[in-house]
Amino acid sequence: MNVWKVAASLLTPLLLAFALSGCAPTAKSEGTGGYIDDTVITAKVKSELVRDDRLKAREINVETFKGRVQLSGFVGSASEASLAVQAARGVAGVKSVENDMQIK
Repeated sequence: MNVWKVAASLLTPLLLAFALSGCAPTAKSEGTGGYIDDTVITAKVKSELVRDDRLKAREINVETFKGRVQLSGFVGSASEASLAVQAARGVAGVKSVENDMQIK
């Protein structure tokens, strides 16, 4: 019986550490907290794009990874792309904005 208690007391922390390591961020993936933060940033950027009547926000895609926002899709002019980038930069939590939008 003592062998089982010792084995269980050694294996429990090991299994717990292994399970929690799946939630840890890496260079190419983020942890649960980072994912939630990026989701909030994406929603706020989309909201800012919708507020601006000069932009066709439905044609602009927003993706966020570790605070870096990528804008893609189509805009009517370079000035519209610039407006979208400025709107994204104004959102709290945005570290940088990558403009991958194309002009129709």
